[in-house]
Amino acid sequence: MKIYYDNEVNAVYIKLGDASPEGVTEISAGINLDITTDGKLVGIEILNASLKMDIQTILSYSLELNEETLFARKSPSQPDISISNL
Repeated sequence: MKIYYDNEVNAVYIKLGDASPEGVTEISAGINLDITTDGKLVGIEILNASLKMDIQTILSYSLELNEETLFARKSPSQPDISISNL
């Protein structure tokens, strides 16, 4: 997952995967979901973001995993978990 903020247009984009979106569903005014043809969610766009959220929250993050999730055996189809601070 990657999070982008464009201060020129006041928009946040949360990229959830590498697939290319084939369509957009507006779930609320200025909040759009990017989806693939098979309905998988690949991105979230928030327009006029500073009016809808605290922009400072995109500069910090926390990750909460329970022990079972953290130490579960990874199947070949699961991606590696990586964490980066943008």
